[in-house]
Formats: sequence, C-alpha cells, structure tokens
Amino acid sequence: MDVKEISAGGVVYRKRGEQLELLIIEDRYMKISLPKGKQEPGETMEETALREVKEETGIDGRIVEPLEVIYYQYYHPQLGPINKEVHYYLVEAISGELVPQIEEINKVTWMSPEEAWRVQMSIGYENNHSVIDKAFTLLSLPKGK
Repeated sequence: MDVKEISAGGVVYRKRGEQLELLIIEDRYMKISLPKGKQEPGETMEETALREVKEETGIDGRIVEPLEVIYYQYYHPQLGPINKEVHYYLVEAISGELVPQIEEINKVTWMSPEEAWRVQMSIGYENNHSVIDKAFTLLSLPKGK
C-alpha cells in the first residue's frame, strides 16, 4: 500500500533596510531545512504553507509566488515507505517574533543570503537546493559558490 503525504512550506525572507534576510531552520536531525508541514483537511496549499511557517517559526507571512513542488520518499517505522509531496512558496515575512517550535526544530535564524546559501549547500537537504535556487533567482540574489 502506497501512503502519500502532502505538505507545504516556504522560503521566508524579510527586508531590513537595504539588507534582505532569509529564515533558515535547523531541524532535530541537525540539518538545515525550510519550514513545512502536512496539509490539514479543508486547507489550500497556500494556507498550509503560511500556517506551518507560523507554527514552526512564529513568523506571519504572505505568499509571494509558488517556487516548486518536490517529491521524495522516506521510511516510517509503522507505515513503511511514504511518498512525500511538498509545495514550496516564496513567503515575505510581515510580522511576528522568532519562536522555534521545539518539538520539531532545534533553532530558527535570520541569515544573510550568502550565509543561507552556504549552510544550505553544505548541511541542507539536497532536495531543497533547487527550491533555494529558485527563491534566489526570484529575489535577484547572487548565488554562492
């Protein structure tokens, strides 16, 4: 039996004067990640993405535009292989204070684009590389080496 799980999340950014910053989370596996979570009944993908950003980071945002849908599989001890589909959006932070959801993530930090690119490429999930890449393109940010 194939189990499918649909989630949504975002690449969250804010402007501090001329400086743009990106919201990066470190998950409980010590990996760099993006806020995301499972869709609840009756929610649109956009609503799921914004709710998960708020729950995991404390930040209220607004959807700017869709980035990418990624697909991967992971193994669940009780259910076996899970086919995962994640819809990512570019999200502008509009308010809120950083409050990590400690059940799910270790920490949440605002980073310069250069730093966010560096940590994503070194200790981030590989399937998020293209998501970050698309966000950088849309925000006209220089990409790291």
